[in-house]
Amino acid sequence: MRTDNILTQLTEGTVLEGSHWTEPVKVLTAKARGSRVEVQAVGMYTKRLWIKLLRSEEFDGAITVTSAGALAALDGNPTHFRLAAEAPRIRLAFQYDPHFAVSVLQVDPPPHQMDAVYTHLLTQPRIRFLIADDPGAGKTIMAGLLIKELKFRGLI
Repeated sequence: MRTDNILTQLTEGTVLEGSHWTEPVKVLTAKARGSRVEVQAVGMYTKRLWIKLLRSEEFDGAITVTSAGALAALDGNPTHFRLAAEAPRIRLAFQYDPHFAVSVLQVDPPPHQMDAVYTHLLTQPRIRFLIADDPGAGKTIMAGLLIKELKFRGLI
């Protein structure tokens, strides 16, 4: 590769990787020094300043060049980004909302069901209960609420 072609690729912000550096570096300046190229760059992790005088042949295989525009491209799928951002929040939401299962439930449990699940069932160290109540009292909803809450907490 010729020196002038290399200089057009090495704009400010271009990332270089290779055996000359112990980490990826971001180019600050690149200047021609005869048949060589002087590269001033800063380390991506350590912020160390690197000044190297490199031959043009080294850019053909020993050094990987990533253009600054390719790094800053914001052309990803926004739906996937939102899912990735929301997943940790939803996974840990039960720690901040003691009634998280009720928040995501599609039915509104009456107060006696909430009291049974959150005051009596979930407060015990071992959850082994027989839910026996009058017909129509909402045993199925209580069991579902209990299972959903335990599932969100990672206990089942």
